[in-house]
Amino acid sequence: MKKILITALSLSLFLSSCNSDFLELPSETSLSTATFYKTEADFQQAINGAYAPLRTLYNGAAGQGAWVMGEMRSDNTRYIYSIGYRGAPDPENISDFSNLPNNTASTAKYVTDFQIIARANQVLAPIDDVDFAEASKNNIKGQALFLRALAYFDLVQYYGKVPLHLTPVTTREEAALPLSEVAAVYAQIITDATQAATLLPKKSVQEPGRATSGAAKTLLGNVYAVQKDWANAETVLKEVIDSGEYALLGDYASAFSVNNKNNSESVFEVQYKEGTEGYAGSFIYEMLPMPMPAAQVASITGASNAQALNIEAFNIPTPEIVAAYEPGDLRKSISIATTTLSDGITYPYIKKLLQPHATAGITGTNWPVYRYAEVLLLYAEALNEQGKSVSHYLNDTRNRAGLANSTAVGQANLRTAILAERRVELAFENKRWLDLVRTGNAESVMAAYGARMKANPQTYYYPAGINPSPAAFAKIDLLFPLPASESLLSPNF
Repeated sequence: MKKILITALSLSLFLSSCNSDFLELPSETSLSTATFYKTEADFQQAINGAYAPLRTLYNGAAGQGAWVMGEMRSDNTRYIYSIGYRGAPDPENISDFSNLPNNTASTAKYVTDFQIIARANQVLAPIDDVDFAEASKNNIKGQALFLRALAYFDLVQYYGKVPLHLTPVTTREEAALPLSEVAAVYAQIITDATQAATLLPKKSVQEPGRATSGAAKTLLGNVYAVQKDWANAETVLKEVIDSGEYALLGDYASAFSVNNKNNSESVFEVQYKEGTEGYAGSFIYEMLPMPMPAAQVASITGASNAQALNIEAFNIPTPEIVAAYEPGDLRKSISIATTTLSDGITYPYIKKLLQPHATAGITGTNWPVYRYAEVLLLYAEALNEQGKSVSHYLNDTRNRAGLANSTAVGQANLRTAILAERRVELAFENKRWLDLVRTGNAESVMAAYGARMKANPQTYYYPAGINPSPAAFAKIDLLFPLPASESLLSPNF
C-alpha cells in the first residue's frame, strides 16, 4: 500500500481517458501529476482512472477477487480440493480460517482498495483550484468521494483498523501513517458518502456505470446498518426508495443479464466489457467445477475456443446454500446449476453470473455491488430493528421469486427471515460473510459448518481419503490480518 500511494503521486500514475461511452476506455497512459490537472478533461480522465481498480477488485486472478473473502469465507461457497493441483493454497486457507498475513488473496484486496483511495485523493486535492463548470466539478468530486468511501468501507469491514489517507502522499513518512481507530474510519466514510450524495446527480441523468446520489445513499444505509444506527439507516434508505429512480425487475434473471446492464434495479455495478481492449472479466472461469475437459467447458459457457480447466475450482456453492432455497423459489435455478465431472460426481456451480459471451475467458458480465433488492431488504431490517412494521419490503423480493409472503411474526423471527432472504436474494454477490459478521452470527454459524465438514468431508468436495486440515475452523477470526508486506514498510503495523 505504501508503494501504491507513492506511485499514485509520482510520474507513473496511470489514468484512463474517456469518450461518450464510459465502458470504452482507451489504453492507460503515464502522466505527470505536477502538470496534468489543468482542465475539466484532465479530471474526467483522472476519475476514470479511479474506477479502473474496481475491475481488478472483483475479478483478478483466482483467489484475488472479492468473492474469496466475501463468499468462500462463509458457508455459501467452497473449493473443490484438487490432489493434482496444489499451487493455489491461499483461497483454501481463507475458506478454512487458516490464512496468515502473507496470504496473497487478502493482500491483493487491501492493495487494490488503496489504489482506489490514492487515485480518488489525486482527484480531490487539486480540483477546487481549477476553474470549470460547477455541475461537472461537483459530479467528479462526488464520484471520487463515493469511491474513496466505498474502498474504506471495504477495508474497515475486512481488516478493522487501517491507515486513513485523505490527501496525496508526498513522502515515505506520509505513506506510513498510523492505524486509525475503526470509529474514525467509519466517521470519514460517512462524511465522504454524505457529501457525495449531495454532489452526485441522480441515476436518470448520470452517465451509466458511474456513481450516483442513490448509490452514495445506499452505501450510507449499509454503513448505518453495520453500526446499528437504524434510525439513520431508515431515513437515508427511504430517500432511495422514494426517489423513483429504482425498481425491481419483473424477472430475477434480468437483473444479471449482460444485455441489460445498469438497469432499473442496478444501484452500482462494476463495469466490464467483452472484447480484447483489456476491460473484460473472466471471474466465472475460476468458479466452474474442475477438472473439466474443453468440450464440457464449451457446452456450459457457449464460448468458442474453450480450453480444458485443470487447476482448482473455487466459489463452488455449498450444500447449505443449495438447501437454503425454499421449495418453489425461482431464484434457485437461475442462480445455481449442476454438472457431472469425470469422477462421476455432480457438482453445483454459480449460474447467474455466467452470461453469454463469444470467446472463452473474455466476458462482459458486470458485477453487482448494490442492487435495489438490497435497498429494500436493508430498509426492512432497519424498520424491524426499531420495532416497526416491515410492510411489503421483505416480501417484494420473495413475491418476485414466486414465493408467498413471509409468515414470520415478531422481531426475532423477522430478523431471522430477513437474513435468510438476503442470503438467497443476494447469493454469490459477496454479502454473506459480512452479513454473518455484522449480525453476530459468524462464529456460531461457521463453527457448526466446520464441524459438519470435518464429519463428512466428501460432501464438501474433498476426494475420498482426503480430509480438512485439523487446524481448519479451529478459530473463527472475524477480521483478516493486515498484509505482512505492508508491515515491513511501516513501523505502525
